Amino acid sequence: MTTGTLITVAPTGAESAKTEVPALPVTLDELLLTAKECEALGASVIHVHIRDDEARPTLDQGRLRATVAALRESTDLIVQLSTGGAVTDPEGHRLAVLDAQPDMASCTMGTVNFGDDVFLNRWEFIVDLHTRMQERGIVPEYEIFDLGHLTALRRLLDRYGLPHGGHVHVDFVMGVPGGMPGTTATLVAAQQMLRDLPEGTTFSATGIGRSSIPVMLASLSAGGHLRVGMEDTVTYAKGRPVESNMQLVARAVGFAQLAQRPPLNTTQARELLGL
Repeated sequence: MTTGTLITVAPTGAESAKTEVPALPVTLDELLLTAKECEALGASVIHVHIRDDEARPTLDQGRLRATVAALRESTDLIVQLSTGGAVTDPEGHRLAVLDAQPDMASCTMGTVNFGDDVFLNRWEFIVDLHTRMQERGIVPEYEIFDLGHLTALRRLLDRYGLPHGGHVHVDFVMGVPGGMPGTTATLVAAQQMLRDLPEGTTFSATGIGRSSIPVMLASLSAGGHLRVGMEDTVTYAKGRPVESNMQLVARAVGFAQLAQRPPLNTTQARELLGL
């Protein structure tokens, strides 16, 4: 069991609207402030989606590059860009995210129903993402929305080799309508399937919405790590909106400390992830 906890903050996402969630950080200045605050509390990775001037999700290359540069200049956080974007983004735009040269990028391991939409991830697209990251020295976080995605990951690694850095890290995204539920039983089943992956594989877990707290507690008890943020939940408690990403990171840090697995600093996180 890992002695420390990797805490990733996912501050924005592509689903919530600024008009409905005023605290959502959508400008570069808002994102930088959030990043600094969350790093000071104990986050070591930031999972980044960006927005345009109208606060709509975008994969604009200029904005992506500027965001990566600004985060590196202002923080020591590991910068992880989302290659998922919004569910409507074309594959070419999603692949081009890697041109911004982040430290890490997400690689979702299969197609999943996403509420009323479909989050499409064809096998050929997954292979393209994986091999391009190998070539460019970008470390992937393999996002797992359903248990079958772990079998797809084993197939990917068997055929195309380990990721850059040699370490395999997955994130269980739990509680998405259409994906695996955010329950302890599901997390235990997913963790058991990790035995088929390379020795030393680590995992984080993300609970969407009301599954946020149960998934955090289950992950910590199973030796896993945490991802929290307003991408995944905009309610701190029933009837109580999230006021900032700091609230969610502070709660995760508190749970990690109670579990006697304090947050990893950015140096320790880089060592864990093979950066």
